[in-house]
Amino acid sequence: MNNEDNTIRLAKRVAEMVPCSRREAEIYIEGAYVTVDGEVVEEPGARVAPHQHVVLAPDATLLEIAPVTILLNKPAGADPLACLSPDARSADAKRTRFLSRHVRNLTACLPLENEASGLFVFTQDFRVARKLVDEGALVEQELIVDVDGAIADNGLAQLNQGNGKVSWQNERRLRFAVRPPKPSLISKLCADVGLKATAIKRQRIGRISMAGLQPGEWRYLQGYERF
Repeated sequence: MNNEDNTIRLAKRVAEMVPCSRREAEIYIEGAYVTVDGEVVEEPGARVAPHQHVVLAPDATLLEIAPVTILLNKPAGADPLACLSPDARSADAKRTRFLSRHVRNLTACLPLENEASGLFVFTQDFRVARKLVDEGALVEQELIVDVDGAIADNGLAQLNQGNGKVSWQNERRLRFAVRPPKPSLISKLCADVGLKATAIKRQRIGRISMAGLQPGEWRYLQGYERF
């Protein structure tokens, strides 16, 4: 139905213009193939007036938009979701067309404490969510932990009693390669052996590392990559 100002939904305008079904028009719009007065609009419900210039890109496709998984190098203290701006994509991620729907309906997998940094995963893919959320306790995580203090006698052996391996990288840095515990428990484990964890960075989840991502950068998980 037309409004008093004579505007209509963009999906209706595209459906009449192509012509195509209303659902097909929505797919074109959500895929960022439609511009209004030269600007990409990704909302099928956006209102357009008769005088506005609506164009469907010549390479527009009706292929459904695949769910994405996003890998973020989260800075300490940062809100992970707030980091997912288009400008924060890595150079590799910019080879994939960014859609606003890529940062909607995301599941945060294996969250980090606010003051921890490193690899953070968001996904729209139920298969990734099942792997990292439902079966997350079975996936190894690698964390680098900066510490202060003197470790207790047999402290390293105590840290290695869990389901994983802990080793020194240098005199002030430990490497944890563990399944459980969660990163939120690392500080407590360190405290139990006389150490204070001053910084925690997650380097890897399963087979996926954050190699190449600068703090605050993110990229898409590629089709060939598996956790």
